[in-house]
Amino acid sequence: MNRLQLYFRLIRLDKPIGILLLLWPTLWALWFASDGKPDWTLVAIFTLGTVLMRSAGCAINDYADRDFDKHVQRTVDRPITSGKIKPREALMVALVLTLISFALILPLNTLTKQLSIAAVIIAGTYPYFKRFFAIPQAYLGIAFGFGIPMGFAAVQNTVPAAAWWLLVANVFWAVAYDTEYAMVDREDDLKIGMKTSAITFGRFDVAAVMLCYAATFLIIFIVGWQFGLRTWFVAGLLLAIACAIYHYTLIRHRERSGCFAAFRHNNWLGTAIFGGVALDYLLR
Repeated sequence: MNRLQLYFRLIRLDKPIGILLLLWPTLWALWFASDGKPDWTLVAIFTLGTVLMRSAGCAINDYADRDFDKHVQRTVDRPITSGKIKPREALMVALVLTLISFALILPLNTLTKQLSIAAVIIAGTYPYFKRFFAIPQAYLGIAFGFGIPMGFAAVQNTVPAAAWWLLVANVFWAVAYDTEYAMVDREDDLKIGMKTSAITFGRFDVAAVMLCYAATFLIIFIVGWQFGLRTWFVAGLLLAIACAIYHYTLIRHRERSGCFAAFRHNNWLGTAIFGGVALDYLLR
């Protein structure tokens, strides 16, 4: 395997689910902020920025977890852990990707640039929260949802209350889907002392996931209703709820394959919400 292929694996371009989970909330924000008529240049900037920042985050995460990943069945073959890439190479990859991402937003307003600095700090510190924070997935939700306030800032040059509520909704969503993900690694994480929501919630993990989904849908419904969205928005939300119910059937027995399948299926949940928002604006 050549160096480029190893870097490709390091930044998980072979596993785009993380990019999509970052992208959907960002697109929700751009559509809400622009009354359903976003500048397509902005859409392109934020989409590419999402790819770059998620990739940088993966490199930082693997650098931070290089001594832990060797004890986890799912991560033992990652490029740094397996010794195929040196830790400093991962840091350089992350730095280059972050600088390119920042260059993308140079034409945007000052508020968006200021928020991007906060986004980088949050993304860079997330891997270390797993050392001591009982529910690091909540912090991940902030990192994965920071495109929401940035999207509003880019369009409106302000961040209204609705944007922060959407960020809260994304935190609940991230806790839901990343708890499903953490349920896959629970036994390994217990051995190495890693903090995850799956461990913190214990036997209430499935109930906690479903409650987080419910909170996500309730907040998004209230925000969308306040923005005047109705039929198609509600239809999209109902489809997303159906996805969550399907996830319950996958995780209720806590089997690794089912939990991982539920995590991956969250892409369709995010798609359903965005589809409802976009269609409602389009068909007004």
